[in-house]
Amino acid sequence: MKTFTVLLQKEFRESWRSFKFLWMPLLFIFLGISDPLINYYMEDILNAVGNLPDGVAVTLPEFAPIDILKASTGQFQSIGLIVFVITAAGMINRERQSGTATLIYVRPISFIALFMSKWTVASLLGIISTIVGYAGSMYYTSILYGSVSTMAFIQMVMSYCVWILFATSVAIMFSAMFKSALATTFTIITLPIATMIGSLIGKYWSISPWKLADYSVQLIAETENIYYLKTLLLTIILTVLAIIIGILFTRKNSGTTKI
Repeated sequence: MKTFTVLLQKEFRESWRSFKFLWMPLLFIFLGISDPLINYYMEDILNAVGNLPDGVAVTLPEFAPIDILKASTGQFQSIGLIVFVITAAGMINRERQSGTATLIYVRPISFIALFMSKWTVASLLGIISTIVGYAGSMYYTSILYGSVSTMAFIQMVMSYCVWILFATSVAIMFSAMFKSALATTFTIITLPIATMIGSLIGKYWSISPWKLADYSVQLIAETENIYYLKTLLLTIILTVLAIIIGILFTRKNSGTTKI
């Protein structure tokens, strides 16, 4: 436990020095507030800079609060997720390649503590960014489009945080398995790109971690989804599995550290 605490403090110091806990939440806040504001003022924006021909009128659809929250989730799932997993995908292999991990591996450390310290910091970063991002989105959505059930909103955010934990586990698992370039490539293919593919042809499978973000938003509508709990359970199981595999590869690849 003492080793974990020391390594955790080290990870927090490094994250603090790189301002991750500042710019990542700011990115999610920007993504979260952009949709309600842009959609609400889109007609004014088009009238001001659209340079539309005379007589041409643009009629925008009426958005409900769930439509705006779904759009914000889409922003998190594309830009936000890519930036976040790229950050997490280099947490272990970057230290191996730079040789700084040598200073850690020469000591009798626990590889479980090493992996979990990085996982804890990355997960906390992702969860904080998600909460403040959704808070920004909900703030402007409630002002401009109307409010939603507080309990349903909390359930939605918590469900999305489970997806973030899964994404964090997969990203750090690849970081333990491969070098930086390969880890980043596999992480982007497995998470953001697979999410996009799932949104296009995902109707052929209903239970998948990549569906959890969509199912989370549907909680706002308070409609019954028979696949939600199964998807949530599968995501948690795969998260634990990714953590176990990541710990095993952290130990196995410790010998590849550059000296």
